[in-house]
Amino acid sequence: MTTQPLTYEGVLKMFETSGLEFKQQMAESRREFDERQKESDERFDRRIEKISHEIGKLTSSVGRVIENMVAGNIVKKFRALGYDVTGCSPNKEFEIEALEIAGAIDLLLDDGPVGILVEVKTTLKTDDVRDHIEKIKEYRRYVDARGFGDKRHFIGAVAGAVVSKETANFAQKNGMYVIVQSGDAVEILAQPEGFKAKEW
Repeated sequence: MTTQPLTYEGVLKMFETSGLEFKQQMAESRREFDERQKESDERFDRRIEKISHEIGKLTSSVGRVIENMVAGNIVKKFRALGYDVTGCSPNKEFEIEALEIAGAIDLLLDDGPVGILVEVKTTLKTDDVRDHIEKIKEYRRYVDARGFGDKRHFIGAVAGAVVSKETANFAQKNGMYVIVQSGDAVEILAQPEGFKAKEW
């Protein structure tokens, strides 16, 4: 068996062959890595989707519990303040698409010439009060735009299982009643001197 002498061209050929094999191996490794990464991303996305769904269900359940707690006792509390509440409608949705008016009221209490719009939160924050003021204005626009001659005045109330003193003060300064949890039921915080419910 004879061995060919090693030449410069032969060495280049070996490197070219080795380099090509190396590139092919790298490409294959990259494909395998990309496939594994894609599977991992899909598993991660499914996990996040499942967690988000569970959190959504929990938040919704907590919200419903609090709304039911408020609705069950609140009619009596407002009657004690002199409002002749005759009905309580939860989740009152309203919309006039042409005027870009839309929203939902957690609880709407009817008192003949007055409608009491209640926003219910697990933890009530100052921004929630601001949002509710805007929602009441939007509901006022909705009622006026329907053209049924609805002359009711609307007042606002906010409710929460957790309400800071700062948030309660802010709500009352803006003419809103504040409803807080009290044992198994709810109570309306005593209004400060000179308090007057704001009307829309």
